[in-house]
Amino acid sequence: MIYRQKISGTTYAFDGLVEVMAKATPLRSGDQLAGCAAESDAERASAAWVLADLSLQTFLNNDVVPYDDDEVTRLILDTHDRDAFAAISHLTVGGFRDWLLEQAAADDSAERIGAIKTGVTPEMVAAVSKIMRNQDLIAVAAAIEVTAAFRTTIGGKGTLATRLQPNHPTDDPRGIAAGVLDGLLLGCGDAVIGINPATDSPHATADLLYLLDSIRSRYDIPAQSCVLSHVTTTIGLIEQGVPVDLVFQSVAGTESANKAFGVDIAVLREGRDAARSLNRGTVGNNVMYLETGQGSALSSHAHLGTGGKPVDQQTLEARAYAVARDLDPLLVNTVVGFIGPEYLYDGRQIIRAGLEDHFCGKLLGLPMGVDVCYTNHAEADQNDMDTLLTLLAAARVAFVITVPGADDIMLGYQSLSFHDVLLTRHTLGLRPAPEFESWLRKIGMIDQTGRLTLFDVAQSPLRSLTSACAP
Repeated sequence: MIYRQKISGTTYAFDGLVEVMAKATPLRSGDQLAGCAAESDAERASAAWVLADLSLQTFLNNDVVPYDDDEVTRLILDTHDRDAFAAISHLTVGGFRDWLLEQAAADDSAERIGAIKTGVTPEMVAAVSKIMRNQDLIAVAAAIEVTAAFRTTIGGKGTLATRLQPNHPTDDPRGIAAGVLDGLLLGCGDAVIGINPATDSPHATADLLYLLDSIRSRYDIPAQSCVLSHVTTTIGLIEQGVPVDLVFQSVAGTESANKAFGVDIAVLREGRDAARSLNRGTVGNNVMYLETGQGSALSSHAHLGTGGKPVDQQTLEARAYAVARDLDPLLVNTVVGFIGPEYLYDGRQIIRAGLEDHFCGKLLGLPMGVDVCYTNHAEADQNDMDTLLTLLAAARVAFVITVPGADDIMLGYQSLSFHDVLLTRHTLGLRPAPEFESWLRKIGMIDQTGRLTLFDVAQSPLRSLTSACAP
C-alpha cells in the first residue's frame, strides 16, 4: 500500500508500513547507513503524520518481517493477547499516544498501562514511541512498574539498581576482586555482579563463576552473579554443577540476527529452564539476563523486512524485547551507545535512543535497564551520559551499568561510575533494591536514610576482601 501526505505543497509517498516506520524515526546514523532514513525533516514529519493516523490494527495485518520467514514474527503474533488488545484496538497510533499520556496521569497508572502489555506488539510500541517527545517517553515509562526477582527485587518503586561490572582484560582474580570491592563500597551490585569474560572458554568462565560465588556466599551478599558467556557455554556449565545464578545472552529482533549470535528461541528457553532447575534464587526465580542494542541486526546484515526493505533499527530493537519477554527475565538492558557512531552518531542520538528503548521495553512488560555508554570515537562525552542517566532515573529505569571510574578497561568503552549512581540516588531520593539495602545497613555501610556512613572497611566483614586485592 502506498501512503501519501502533503506538507507545504510537497506530497511525500511511502511504499508500505516498513518504509513509513523507517522514515518517521528520529534521525540516527544507523538508518542512514541502511538507506532507510528520511532525507529531510519535512519527509520525516510527513511520515510521522501518516504513522499517527494508522490504526493499531494495521500492525496485526501487515508483517514488518514476514511471518513465514522469521520465528520472532511468529512469536509476536502467535502469543498476541487479543483480550488485552481489546481496550485499545479502536485507536490509531496517535490516539494510543494520547491514551498512554492520559493513563500515566491516573493514580492507578501502573495497573491501567500494565493491563495492555500482552496486547501490544513491539511494532505498535515502536510506532508510538516515534511520535512522542522525550518528556512523553519519560512520563509514560515512569508510570509503569515492572518487577522481577532472584535474590534481590528489581524495578520496585523508588529504587535504582545497578550492575557492578568488574571487567579485567586478563580476568585477573585480584583485579576483579578490587572492582567488586570498589563497587560494593559505593552501594552498587544489587541488580547483578556481572563479568564480561576475556575469553568464552568454559574453564575460564567456570573459574570466574566460582570466584563470584565465593565472594557472594562468604560475605552473605543478597545479590546474583553472572559471567556473560554464550548461553550454550552456560548450559554446559550448569550440567557440570558449576554455581550459575543467571544465564546471559545477547538477543536481537530477527531470526537471522539471532542466528548470527548463535542462538534461537528454543536454545534460549533451554538455558532458562536449566537455570530454573537449580532453584538458587531466594525471593524469585527470574534467571535470564539479556542484552540488546540498536544496530545489532544491521551489523550482521539481518535487518531486511517485508519486500526486502530495510527495517529501521529502533523497530528491530523493540522486536528483540518480544524475545526477552518470552523468557521472563530478571534483567534486560540495551547497551545503548556501545555498538558505535555508525548506528548512534552523537550524544543527542544516544540520549534519544536510550529513552526510546527504555520506554518500549517497559511498555512491553520488561524490567528494563540501560547501559548508559558511548565509544571513544562517538561525538559524545560524559556530560551526555550524565544527562541520560538523570532522565532515565526520572523515568524509573530498573537498573544501569556501573564500572570502576566509568571506564571499562577490558571492553574499551565509557559507561557510568559507581559515584554517578550514588549521586543520582541521593539527588532524586532513590534507593538500592530492598534486600541489598538491608545488607548495606546491616554491615554499617549506610544509615537509615540510605546515605553512606563513615565506613571503616578494615574493621568490617569486607576486610578480607581488601587483602585479596593486594598485589
